[in-house]
Amino acid sequence: MTVNHLMLFLHVCGVTLWVGGMAFAWACLRPAAAGLAPAARLELWRGVLARFFPLVWVSIALIALSGGYRLFEVGFASAPRAWHAMLFTGNLMMAVFLSIWFGPWQRLRAAVDAEDWATAALALGRIRQRVGFNLALGVLTIAVSTLGLGI
Repeated sequence: MTVNHLMLFLHVCGVTLWVGGMAFAWACLRPAAAGLAPAARLELWRGVLARFFPLVWVSIALIALSGGYRLFEVGFASAPRAWHAMLFTGNLMMAVFLSIWFGPWQRLRAAVDAEDWATAALALGRIRQRVGFNLALGVLTIAVSTLGLGI
């Protein structure tokens, strides 16, 4: 095993955790929570996101460190174009996550704690929209990184 193998492994682990978690939230948790009473649904989402978002931070660290290492080793100018595309979409995904973290996530937490269900519902709607967008970006990034290696 080389350092490159380890970096690729860490990169794939980070991507799997982040994109897989978003897919779970979008395709499994959202429909399951739809049948709950509004307060219970919002409390469920708050609890799930409170456990998932720290894992996103770990994923971002793994992806940034391993990707940065590989890019530094190869050299930015020598890196395949697919890596440049992956860097762009990955940075965009991180920006979207930051917009969730510092915006509607803080409002959702505070609103659920205060039992302000209308504000919590609006915040959750914004989170779900951004997670859906980020999930699409994540799938696109995976496609570019695997199918687009020849570009």
